[in-house]
Amino acid sequence: MQLLSDVVVVDLTRALAGPHAGMMLGDLGARVIKVETPVGGDDSRGWGPPFVEGESTYFLSANRNKESVTADLKSDEGKAFLTKLVQKADILLENFRSGVLDRLGFSVERLHELNPGLIVVSITGFGHDGPEGGRAGYDQIAQGEGGLMSVTGEAEPTKVGVPIADLLAGMYGAYGALAALHERSVTGKGRVVRTSLLAAMVGVHAFHGTKWTVAGEVPGRIGNHHAQIAPYGMFATADDKVQVAVGSEGQWRMFAPIVGLDPADPRFATNAERVGNRAELIAVIETAFAAASADKWLETLAEQGIPAGKVRDIQQVYEWEQTLSQGLLIDVDHPTLGNIQLPGPPLRFDNQPYAGARETNIAPPRLGEHNDSVRAWLEE
Repeated sequence: MQLLSDVVVVDLTRALAGPHAGMMLGDLGARVIKVETPVGGDDSRGWGPPFVEGESTYFLSANRNKESVTADLKSDEGKAFLTKLVQKADILLENFRSGVLDRLGFSVERLHELNPGLIVVSITGFGHDGPEGGRAGYDQIAQGEGGLMSVTGEAEPTKVGVPIADLLAGMYGAYGALAALHERSVTGKGRVVRTSLLAAMVGVHAFHGTKWTVAGEVPGRIGNHHAQIAPYGMFATADDKVQVAVGSEGQWRMFAPIVGLDPADPRFATNAERVGNRAELIAVIETAFAAASADKWLETLAEQGIPAGKVRDIQQVYEWEQTLSQGLLIDVDHPTLGNIQLPGPPLRFDNQPYAGARETNIAPPRLGEHNDSVRAWLEE
């Protein structure tokens, strides 16, 4: 089963946001042809360490289920090659700075002259227009400018540990591409889908955004606790940390007695009161939790139906039986590295044991690995 097996994607992107969008479409079965510069290729091929036998693990994380071809898009030969690709493609992904594709001779108008049904997905740093529309964007800059760092961390603004602006912009780009693909099945016409790292950050402000837009309050940082629910966060035990999420009044009535509280205590009787008295509540919980180990507390909390969990490192996550049971690691045969495992697609369909929509996943390609096969396909 390959849901997008009849879809051809031309991926002109590099770094992470655009490649992530292309990888998502590839995971769903699309044929994704990644066009790279002949010298060096995608910038992320050089991002490391670590490198394993010359291969960047960063690049490997964002380019599964793709083919790689090389072309100098500034040359006549490269332009002719891209023209042929565009004419056979369904989706084109690009994350150049605003105006670059136009200067190469492939404006949106020209692309749609070549292929009226083409869906163009364009990802920028801060948007395509407006006073800073041409500004270059990188993830950490976008996390700061887009407000996410202002609500993350404790004393100091803190970035999320993964390039979340890039990843989310890529997800939104793929999401928009699928909507446009559906529309094209009715109208026969393509359209342009635009998103940005800034848009991705604003798009996930969630309750922090409405705290300002509706209540007029500027959210701040509260570390590893929830801004509007309590108790909901990370707590110290005798030997480790545990995370606890008391998300309803029913759960509170089960939780309070195990830390020595009366559920009707007027300081904590409702969620609003618990949020208002958060520091006092945390102190009570951590005094109770200090008397036993994390494992013992997790056992006790599970018995009472209270959502709780560990804080795992990446190795522990990938060795966890639950992760493995969900098909979230895939095996691929890499032309240099041999059989390797990669974090896999985050979707499963029906009752298949593996994630994604492909029966066989493709390893991230070596630079120009598919030059001959793609060029032969274009001549068919």
